[in-house]
Amino acid sequence: MSTYDYLYYIILPVLSISVFIIFIRFLMGPRLSDRVVALDLLLTTGIGIIAVYSIITNQPTFLDIAMILALIAFLGTVAFAYYLEKREKND
Repeated sequence: MSTYDYLYYIILPVLSISVFIIFIRFLMGPRLSDRVVALDLLLTTGIGIIAVYSIITNQPTFLDIAMILALIAFLGTVAFAYYLEKREKND
């Protein structure tokens, strides 16, 4: 089994199933924090899918896109944590 077979037949199906499960958690999350964590995890899984696609197509420019998405996801999580901290102080 080559690396490409491993990526096609094992990694991509696992990532696809995890995206489906995370999306269900995103829809069913009872609290706002659950939904934000699920959204962050969706972005992280998307970064993994982009990385696998970059390896399969042998185009490293997609890794730049994955790094930008990782930065956006990190900044979104930090902004949400800041929002929760301010909200708790106001209550």
